[in-house]
Amino acid sequence: MEYLRTSVPDVVILQPKVFGDERGFFLETFRADEFAEECANVTFVQDNHSGSRQGILRGLHYQIQHAQGKLVRAVAGKIFDVAVDIRRGSPTFGRWVGEVISAENRRQIWIPAGFAHGFYVMSDWAEVFYKATDYYAPAFERSILWNDPALQIDWPLVDGHLPILSEKDKAAALLQNAEIYDQRGSA
Repeated sequence: MEYLRTSVPDVVILQPKVFGDERGFFLETFRADEFAEECANVTFVQDNHSGSRQGILRGLHYQIQHAQGKLVRAVAGKIFDVAVDIRRGSPTFGRWVGEVISAENRRQIWIPAGFAHGFYVMSDWAEVFYKATDYYAPAFERSILWNDPALQIDWPLVDGHLPILSEKDKAAALLQNAEIYDQRGSA
């Protein structure tokens, strides 16, 4: 596995080594020892899997308590995955990282606790699988508006069409009004 640092150093892209022949392919998607050394020494407690059609945007989500670190990959299709640093006092507060993650490129993205996360489906269909470091706690779930002008996220919208959002995501807060974390990733 190759671990690629991003412009927000706590967010890491994982590029696996793929071994293939006429039978198909093999790759490792996770090794706890390497991950602890290269990304974070965490325990994953929950796996999630979602499917979405083209134009769906999910996010930017986070939990104000029970903050979740996430290791995200697309097992079908292609997404644009975004992490936004919302840790007050962080040198990269308010900065975002976006990465195309697809079944084809087999990349993963590590998003530590203290970040808002979202993704936009670029292909006809995508299935996203992610490991989380804490359990889903709906009472503490929050969202930041996908197109918050303060963030200036450059979403690769298909044919320039506005994304399809849930009602919750349509009503999301601007970063300036959102509950955010202290630098340690807790409320």
